[in-house]
Amino acid sequence: MKVFLTGATGFIGSALVPELIGAGYEVLGLTRSDAGAKSLLAAGAEVQRGSLEDLDGLRKAAARADAVIHCGFDSDFSKFEASSKLEGRVIEELGSELAGSDRPLVITSVVGLGIAGPGQLGMEDHFDPKDSLHGLRPTEIAAAVAGNRGVNVSVVRLPQVHNTVKAGIVTMLIHIAREKKISAYVGDGLNRWSAAHVLDVARLYRLALERHEAGSRYNAVAEEGIPVLAIAEVIAKGLHVPAVSISAEEAQSHFGPLAMFVGRDLAASSVKTRDLLGWKPVGAGLIEDLERTQYS
Repeated sequence: MKVFLTGATGFIGSALVPELIGAGYEVLGLTRSDAGAKSLLAAGAEVQRGSLEDLDGLRKAAARADAVIHCGFDSDFSKFEASSKLEGRVIEELGSELAGSDRPLVITSVVGLGIAGPGQLGMEDHFDPKDSLHGLRPTEIAAAVAGNRGVNVSVVRLPQVHNTVKAGIVTMLIHIAREKKISAYVGDGLNRWSAAHVLDVARLYRLALERHEAGSRYNAVAEEGIPVLAIAEVIAKGLHVPAVSISAEEAQSHFGPLAMFVGRDLAASSVKTRDLLGWKPVGAGLIEDLERTQYS
């Protein structure tokens, strides 16, 4: 089976390529750079040169594949709304090629876990198209539309995906803390974020592809809820700066585009996901990886 993978040279894609190839799949990886092409070839993948903006190229690549995993996304949150709109067009284009064929399309939702109320765990069956974050990044709405058009589409929802080099939004918090000389959190910092090691997440994508069940939503969560205070404190220790509480009103000026996430509860359960896929995360925890991160 040949899998077309967007984001193939990104943080998760770089772990997913060997996961798929090791399981016997052929990988057609999207990249826009010579360096990316070189790394894909070295990993044993075929190269598809292009970008997410090249919708016609994406569709042609999907036509060559037996399945598509869409991991690509512009992580510059200052362009979050524009990236969200492009995301919808990408899913629509990929879905147009795959509709009616039963070839699976697995897509990625980076904000899908923040759909429960404060203090609650987001569950796989939770999906509210009126949620404000879904309005900014309409990934799951686009997936639902594609499903109604006969696309075998499923969704992987990402928490803070980490190793000792990167850790999702947390990596951006480290940059801000280094620049501003404080590791800040909002209020009491007891809002929680879920997390999972990148190798566990890569395995989950493969399992979701193999399950091949249209309409499924999977929460790639190894740790349900880590207080943001605990994250801020380990960053403070690593950078040798104080951990400081700031108000919700101060969050925008301090965190910039990340303010929409930092004070929000993004805790979630993966009980159903584990049961459906037989997924058993084994990687290090987020705090453990942050304690081993090189901060200088």
